[in-house]
Amino acid sequence: MIRFGIIGTNWITEDFINAARRIGDFELTAVYSRTEATGRQYADKHGIAHVYTDLEQFASSSEFDAVYIASPNSLHADQAVACMNKGKHVLCEKPLASNAQEVRRMTEAAKGNGVLLMEAMKSTFTPNFQAIRDNLHKIGTVRRYFGSYCQYSSRYDLYKRGELPNAFNPQFSNGALMDLGVYCIYPLVVLFGEPESVQASAFMLDSGVDGAGSLLLGYKEMDAVIHYSKIVDSYTSAEIQGENGTIVFDKISRPDKVQIRYRDGSVEDLTKPQEDNAIYYEALEFIELVKSGSKESVVNSHANSMKVIEIMDEARKQMGIVYPAD
Repeated sequence: MIRFGIIGTNWITEDFINAARRIGDFELTAVYSRTEATGRQYADKHGIAHVYTDLEQFASSSEFDAVYIASPNSLHADQAVACMNKGKHVLCEKPLASNAQEVRRMTEAAKGNGVLLMEAMKSTFTPNFQAIRDNLHKIGTVRRYFGSYCQYSSRYDLYKRGELPNAFNPQFSNGALMDLGVYCIYPLVVLFGEPESVQASAFMLDSGVDGAGSLLLGYKEMDAVIHYSKIVDSYTSAEIQGENGTIVFDKISRPDKVQIRYRDGSVEDLTKPQEDNAIYYEALEFIELVKSGSKESVVNSHANSMKVIEIMDEARKQMGIVYPAD
């Protein structure tokens, strides 16, 4: 059994717990919360034996082997490093940290302590993303990648009423690029590596974060066009356009339907059956890596996480987005 501690008591943690409990080697034993009341309430709900309100005491606990971190982006680095320094393996929600400097500190801590660190980008472990990778050669020379993730935030109405929810607060290293744009960038990097150029534009909110934005990423033989937003919805499919055909998949954050549409008009369905909760595959990958003694995922590798955050750092620089963590 791999015993887990949890940092972050929100909806994505609920999804993680529900998915991971379907894996036989998962056991949830500890939770960290800033307040005893919140931590105890969450522990009672999920049958968690140990509650901590002090980060160092939590990190030093002998009650768990690995930690899942789903706190605000600005807290990821300090919390992850504290746990890794005590020998804990870390699965940390995307984006891995606020900036490249923090990601570098996290990867160095992982290597220095001989523990596993993995970014929790769920889409890249799904069977349908693997189908995209396995069949990419069929479409010939790739000329364009198009990814879109535009989802009207449930917190945007609060923002428009004059409040400042965490989702739009630069104090927590938030905004549309960090929360949704990353879903478009990570698969791109896994498939095609680091771009040669980055051009970015954004619609900025008065709070100092981006409500929406676009990226144009240049490669030697192709480009990548990325749209993302937390203030409008979009229903556009993602595409990888090749000279012989185009791979079309429905959702960039969790591909459920994948096809190749060839130039001759024929269509090949690549869709694989997969779990409704895509976090299952991310959790399974992490647990298998811990069991095997691996210190890094081949897919969500330290190098890929670094490339992704460097793209976002450059985009934020062009957009004029500065976080306190910078």
